[in-house]
Amino acid sequence: MSGILERFFEAFSAGVLAFFDRELWVVARDLFDIAVTAVLVYLVLVVIRGTRAMQVAIGMGLVGIAYAFAKRAGLITIWTLLDSVLTWVVVIVVIIFQTDIRRALARVGRGPFFSRERTAQETGVLEEVVKAAAALAQRRIGALIVFERAVALDDLIEHGSKLDAEVTKELLYTIFIPSFENPMHDGAVIIRGGRVAEAGAFLPLAGTGGRDRTLGARHRAAIGITEESDAVVVVVSEERGALSVCFDGNIVRNLDGDSLRDALYGLFYRTPAPRKKKKTPSAPVERTRETKAISPAIAAREVEKSSSEGEA
Repeated sequence: MSGILERFFEAFSAGVLAFFDRELWVVARDLFDIAVTAVLVYLVLVVIRGTRAMQVAIGMGLVGIAYAFAKRAGLITIWTLLDSVLTWVVVIVVIIFQTDIRRALARVGRGPFFSRERTAQETGVLEEVVKAAAALAQRRIGALIVFERAVALDDLIEHGSKLDAEVTKELLYTIFIPSFENPMHDGAVIIRGGRVAEAGAFLPLAGTGGRDRTLGARHRAAIGITEESDAVVVVVSEERGALSVCFDGNIVRNLDGDSLRDALYGLFYRTPAPRKKKKTPSAPVERTRETKAISPAIAAREVEKSSSEGEA
């Protein structure tokens, strides 16, 4: 065993020395080629990690290993069958991975080199959604608010009522009020292009990612649509009055208004939400001390004036 390891390390060392024993620009070119390939492989693994495509990719990798072994060992029948399968591997991959390929291309399109600056309209839409979600959660009214992004949702949802309205807290709150005369409250609101495109839409339920028994129908529907697209979904729990956000088949639960705002800004802009500075009112005692430093008489008049205003 030690002899095999020694020969391996000798061959490896000889290969490394032969790689660098060339012209400098050739070595730099090959290193750049290797680095780009490694980054692309890493990005592909990141995209398919935790999805159904990862399991299929592992299966395809095992088929490739079996193909190489059969060819090396001279197993003609197995090698012929696997060769026929791998001939159509491109078509098979496109059919199996069509959803994940669409999601991956959408992610590339919204990457850091293609990201847009935050606009006042987009920020206003997020703020209205956060306010509406917080108000609905306070009264324990269930809600589903879907942000459509690069991937169109027309082929993935059951359409509801067309609205094409401005996104406001009052409109979102009204849509989800449970009532027999309000058929839109059971479905989801679709926000497209910064406007409420439709309400009362029904989403596909989650696949393997939504088997958690603690999740209700709304949460499983939110996970389901994010498994099939790059949408971001805000969920308001009717039972617990808690807020959740779903993206890429994942769910972040038990949020409040501030943490929901931070999550949405992080998903859309990769930056934290702006914090409003709280104004600290000046204390009357400090003003009295300042006036005392100027003149005791003026300070006394100020104290009498403030006390009379308080009694009034």
